[in-house]
Amino acid sequence: MAGKLDPYRRKRHFDATPEPEGTRRRRAPADAQPAERGRHPLRYVIQEHHARRLHYDFRLELDGTLKSWAVPKGPSFDPSVKRLAVHVEDHPLEYASFEGEIPAGHYGAGSVIVWDEGTWTPEGGLAKAREGYRAGKLKFRLDGEKLHGGWALVRSGRQEGRQEQWLLIKERDDDARSAEAYDVVAQQPGSVHDGATRGRAANGHAANGHARARRRGEKAAGKDADAEVDADTDAPRARATKAKRPPALSRVEGAARAPLPERVAPQLATLVDAPPAHGDWRYELKFDGYRMLARIAGKGARRRVTLMTREGRDWTPKLRALRDALAALDVDEAWLDGEAVVLGENGLPDFQLLQNALGSGQSDAITLFVFDLPYLNGYDLRDAPLTARRAQLEPLFDAADPARLRFSPDLGSDAAGLIANACDTGLEGLIGKRADARYRAGRSPAWIKLKCRRRQEFVIGGYTEPTGSRHGFGALLLGVHEPAPNGKRTRGASPLRYVGRVGTGFDTRMLDKLAPLLRERERASSPFDPPPQGWSRTRVHWVEPTLVAECEFAEWTGDGIVRQAAFVALREDKPASQIVREVARHPTTENTMDERTTSSARRGRAAADTHDGGQDRAQERPPAARGKSAPDQVGQVRITHPERVLDRESGTRKIDLAHYWERVAPWALPDLAGRPVSLVRAPQDIGGELFFQKHAERREIPFVTQHPGLDPGHGPLLSIDSVDALIGAAQMGTIELHTWNAHASNIERPDRIVFDLDPDPALPWRTMIEAAQLVRGLLDELGLVSFCKTSGGKGLHVVVPITRHSGWDEMKDFSRAVAQHIAGALPDRFTATMGPRHRRGKIFIDYLRNGRGASTIAAYSVRARPGMGVSVPIDWDEVPATTGGAQWTIDTVHKRLDALERDPWEAYADTRQRITAAMRTRLAAR
Repeated sequence: MAGKLDPYRRKRHFDATPEPEGTRRRRAPADAQPAERGRHPLRYVIQEHHARRLHYDFRLELDGTLKSWAVPKGPSFDPSVKRLAVHVEDHPLEYASFEGEIPAGHYGAGSVIVWDEGTWTPEGGLAKAREGYRAGKLKFRLDGEKLHGGWALVRSGRQEGRQEQWLLIKERDDDARSAEAYDVVAQQPGSVHDGATRGRAANGHAANGHARARRRGEKAAGKDADAEVDADTDAPRARATKAKRPPALSRVEGAARAPLPERVAPQLATLVDAPPAHGDWRYELKFDGYRMLARIAGKGARRRVTLMTREGRDWTPKLRALRDALAALDVDEAWLDGEAVVLGENGLPDFQLLQNALGSGQSDAITLFVFDLPYLNGYDLRDAPLTARRAQLEPLFDAADPARLRFSPDLGSDAAGLIANACDTGLEGLIGKRADARYRAGRSPAWIKLKCRRRQEFVIGGYTEPTGSRHGFGALLLGVHEPAPNGKRTRGASPLRYVGRVGTGFDTRMLDKLAPLLRERERASSPFDPPPQGWSRTRVHWVEPTLVAECEFAEWTGDGIVRQAAFVALREDKPASQIVREVARHPTTENTMDERTTSSARRGRAAADTHDGGQDRAQERPPAARGKSAPDQVGQVRITHPERVLDRESGTRKIDLAHYWERVAPWALPDLAGRPVSLVRAPQDIGGELFFQKHAERREIPFVTQHPGLDPGHGPLLSIDSVDALIGAAQMGTIELHTWNAHASNIERPDRIVFDLDPDPALPWRTMIEAAQLVRGLLDELGLVSFCKTSGGKGLHVVVPITRHSGWDEMKDFSRAVAQHIAGALPDRFTATMGPRHRRGKIFIDYLRNGRGASTIAAYSVRARPGMGVSVPIDWDEVPATTGGAQWTIDTVHKRLDALERDPWEAYADTRQRITAAMRTRLAAR
């Protein structure tokens, strides 16, 4: 007996907690007959426990102790609802009557009431119960104040650390009732002893708020009646009998026939300080995990599943269990959007457990909660309303493995009650989405996030020496990049501002992991601008600002320093260059919210109806940057706000960009004319929010040619065929022009291949020069003539003109083979795998720009980066003398053009070559 209760006693200090220590055994009544001894009624109890997270402790008396399970959502009389029940340590028999407060700082701190009690009768007798308990399948009848009838506890076979996960299931009998008809937890609150709801009062949250959220979830069509802040703890229920069959995809508003995209850029949520007051909003849990997009293609043995992070990194090798579960879904082709998490002992996401699972290769511990469906079975659903997409999504999981894949349910629309419950339960917060929102890549006000605590990512710029018994390091020095106006993310380099330090929250495992990562990134000077001064008593080590730490903190001080920061996790899915101070916005009203705005980092699908903010949002610009001048005329285009500064580093104004295009048009138009083009637009300046536009919008760009029907399911593609079209694009805030690898006249037959050489920023430029020459050499060996241009950013582009004989898939496969061959031959210099980790010390040969719909910065296009570099065609003989990818800028490129005696690409138009079987054979044989 003592041994069974040892784990219980080790976790508690009985001189400080009112919980019973457990010193007596249960005895049969004195007048019981010998044959009846040991056969007294077995006690059962459910205690409502308001610890850090609300849960219900289900306990059965067996062999002298209370066998115990933590049930995060409590029991349900609906046999189709399978409640998660996490097996915990045995409790003493005296615990069955315990009610009271466990003091703060002690194990299980919080309020406990006896929610139900009675007796239980094992099916088949006591011996059968012992056997069933060991085997993981225990059937019994309950005779309690609230629960009656047949029940089962079934071990699911999956473990989180040392704690087994079981399922509590109601048997189908006369006591069973549907969740819609009866919710016992909501409808019978309080203690069976005195009716008190002390757990809720102690934590400052009313019982009716909890029940209200539950009832709102009940009303959502076909959703779990308990789909509130603990919704993720449920195994999927048989929804097919309650949810309407979704309409055929061909009948879904906004759905368009289209091939499966190679990539989908995720929609992101905007942080707000309060729920919107108006509009039709739906709320889901904000999961504490890694955002994942899953691409499913092919059938049978040819099926391929790819799992990608929000930054486009392929994490499929890390998530093999999810890959296999996704491959088993009954779909032909799909893109799914969700969050990968690991559920802790209370059935709620635990980010540390997720990192541990990824670090140890235990992908079978990871669950993917899926909340959106951008594409399904031949239909692009990104222009369909959110409600329509989710109606198609939910039935996909009826037969899915709940340990791997789950649908993220709607919690209802009572944002105030839901966020209160979420915070009380210890969750990170909520995600709100407009019911009619289209799926738009990048950050959008149509998706919002409400956080329970101040928590965000910071760039690590240094660390201090450890003191005392601490090893590894003392504290981390934190920074954020200088935000653009209104807190929007910037593109390109921006100053890293010191915002404080964090010295708590690290366990031994994280100290051991992080210390060597910091040491290998050490540098001589501070990365902060300006560097912190005179605050540290221990030696400071500066590091390259490439690592990202997620921290919780109490508040921002008036001078921009975080107080009482605690380390949460090392984030490997977010680039340091994008980390800025998160500023909660007040939610916009229903009339002003435009959910089609995309983000600065967008390289995915374009918004369908993005407004030009040059005039409409002028009031949002800082006064010093707001143009007030009268319009100018350039060519046939009227330039409004001509004095607006687009780039503060170079001082380039809107009128300067219009004149630039007017001047370089004879050089730029050969690469642009007739070729579909995508636009990067800056309604304010390049330090503010940028928009990526691929299709025609309501507000037409002057003189730009439209090509309807070339991109099925979307608006017309665009091409820029004249100098006035170039100037018109500048008038509408366009900075960058990106061209397809095909002409509009023959869109399915590409006429060039592009290899974008993307280097690790730490590499010297001479390495880039050598890389370009090596790529050219291989292409020469294959018999292909190539041309070179600077990217205007970090690298060089190698361009191969081809005749229009190959399709998109054939061309992309060939470019992949070239890239993989080079990377295989020179693995120390090149990689063909995307992502900073693979690119460290190497150059990534980006062949992905050769797919249908992909694009590359056009020749002579300006870049939306500080200094406004220009992508400039150069002769191969000039490559060794180049100094960088942005060697020429909007201010200097005219000097180069004036000095040229001939066009470096004069032979481009006359080059006739095609991909041949012999070339493929040579690549395969190498």
